[in-house]
Amino acid sequence: MEVDERYMTLALHEAHKALQEGEVPIGCVIVAEGQVVGRGHNMTEALSDVTAHAEIQAITAAAQTLGGKYLIDCTLYVTVEPCVMCAGAIGWAQVKRVVYGCADEKRGYTYFAPQALHPKTSVKSGILENDCRQLMQDFFSKKR
Repeated sequence: MEVDERYMTLALHEAHKALQEGEVPIGCVIVAEGQVVGRGHNMTEALSDVTAHAEIQAITAAAQTLGGKYLIDCTLYVTVEPCVMCAGAIGWAQVKRVVYGCADEKRGYTYFAPQALHPKTSVKSGILENDCRQLMQDFFSKKR
C-alpha cells in the first residue's frame, strides 16, 4: 500500500466515525514528517455548527499539536474534495499538499473557487476514490 493510500485509510476511519454519529461521513487527517498531527470528521450536527467540517476540525487539531497556525510542511488527506469554506481555511493555513478521495460536483472548491488554496499547495485526487464515493452514496441514499 502506498503512503497516500495508507493515510487516506485513516481519513476513511474518521469518516466512519462521522457516519456512526449521524454526520455526513467525511474524514480528514493531517500528516507532518510521517506522523498524524491532526484528525477530524464532520461534527456539524453534534456541535450545531455549520463550520464544523472534517478539515476544520483537523486543521485546528494540527495547529494545536504543532504550536502554530501555519501547516506549511503538512499534507492534508480528506475523503471528499473540500468545499469552498474548507479550501479557504486550507489556503490560510498554507497546507503544502492536499490529497482527496472523491470529487464533490455539487459543493467542491474546484468548481466554485479553484484559486482558494495557497499558490504553493499541490493537489492529488482519486486516492481510494471508490471507497470514499461509496460511503457518501450509501449515506445519502438512506437519507432520501
